[in-house]
Amino acid sequence: MQEIFKLDQAATEVLAEKYGTPLLVMSLEQVIKNYQFLANALPGVKIHYAVKANPERRLIKALMDSGSFFDVASDGEMLELTALGIEPERMVYANPVKTTNGLKIALRTGVRKFTFDSAAEIGRMSELVPGGSVLLRIRVDNPLALVDLNTKFGAKADEAIPLLKAAKEQGLDAAGLCFHVGSQSTSAKAYVDAIKVCARLFAEAKAEGMELRILDIGGGFPIPTLQESFDVAAMTTEIREALQQYFPETEIWAEPGRFICGTAVNLITKVIGKQVRNHQQWYFLDEGLYGTFSGVIFDHWDFELETFKTGETIAATFAGPSCDSLDVMFRDKLTQPLDVGALIRVPACGAYTSASATVFNGFAKAPIMIWEELKDEVLPQK
Repeated sequence: MQEIFKLDQAATEVLAEKYGTPLLVMSLEQVIKNYQFLANALPGVKIHYAVKANPERRLIKALMDSGSFFDVASDGEMLELTALGIEPERMVYANPVKTTNGLKIALRTGVRKFTFDSAAEIGRMSELVPGGSVLLRIRVDNPLALVDLNTKFGAKADEAIPLLKAAKEQGLDAAGLCFHVGSQSTSAKAYVDAIKVCARLFAEAKAEGMELRILDIGGGFPIPTLQESFDVAAMTTEIREALQQYFPETEIWAEPGRFICGTAVNLITKVIGKQVRNHQQWYFLDEGLYGTFSGVIFDHWDFELETFKTGETIAATFAGPSCDSLDVMFRDKLTQPLDVGALIRVPACGAYTSASATVFNGFAKAPIMIWEELKDEVLPQK
């Protein structure tokens, strides 16, 4: 089971008192542990961190220093990574449908690796990034994924060879294939099935005179949830064995996001109001759906609310601070009774949370602080 960074009660109280709430605390040590786990479990695979999961600059810098590559999806992400000193060779513009400005920025910054899944995209890339290396994204059906990305992206397998040939004919470097099994995928089977499909397509491409050389297996590696944990070591073993069997000489990429950052961040939030509505206890927090809890909507995630209390529980509704009736995170969530001012620690909230937070209604985004820079303030000195 993957390790989850968790603040204890004493650290939570000290940090809340000193820095206020809401507050996000990130462990860069945990980020690097997660990165190294995948790097060791999938030796030889070029790990491309999916920046969209959490674009915090200090996280990106730590991964850069650890040798990571990066999956970017927009002009803004390319410009941000370039400003941090990350070479364009370490980026893949992995958005199958790119904006015109994104393609222009790719040309300007030197990013030369792209994904696509349609004929329409070929013409745009050949015009704006001529000679670029492209990977065709293949659709993968995976009902076990929490977020199914393949309803929006991916070409059918029987479309692959015509699309690759068209890309080559229009002057692009048809370099390989990619797929994504969906976010928070709970089994290796979807990866293995996709690898087998791609092996067949590599052979068909070779028969058509195209030597594909790169396979990108995407992301989707799961982190523990409130309901269950996953044997990611066993999953990666199955994936590694399939890659060794079907692609022993091919350059392999992966694009994890959640697995790298998801377990590395804690939110500290506070109860700012309480009342009984429709016969149920309501608690109002100083962080809500428009902030870090945006993951409830955009990522379908159920967060742990640790109150550091014991005893009998009640079913309660938890709402955010904005003047919007949509701003309700949880209904009928079991909790110990709470008073105004009570602190709540929310672990495993590093992915698709602060990244999609807004400043709606004038509420600032929760600041992000680094645990390794804070822990001497809250841990007993030896």
